[in-house]
Amino acid sequence: MELRIESMTCGGCAKSVTKAIQSVDPAARIEVEPAARTVKVKTSASSAALQQALEKAGYPAIAN
Repeated sequence: MELRIESMTCGGCAKSVTKAIQSVDPAARIEVEPAARTVKVKTSASSAALQQALEKAGYPAIAN
């Protein structure tokens, strides 16, 4: 799945986003593109669960 995260603007943000996703699924495969403000995730977790974790971390996400 691909998510758009408008508030992710730097490497530090990318680390926080990665950590939030891994809190839901530690085995997730994550590709973060801060410049494009997108993250691609291969996971068994639901989109809703990931979006909730990202929202809690301060990085609201929109599914693309």
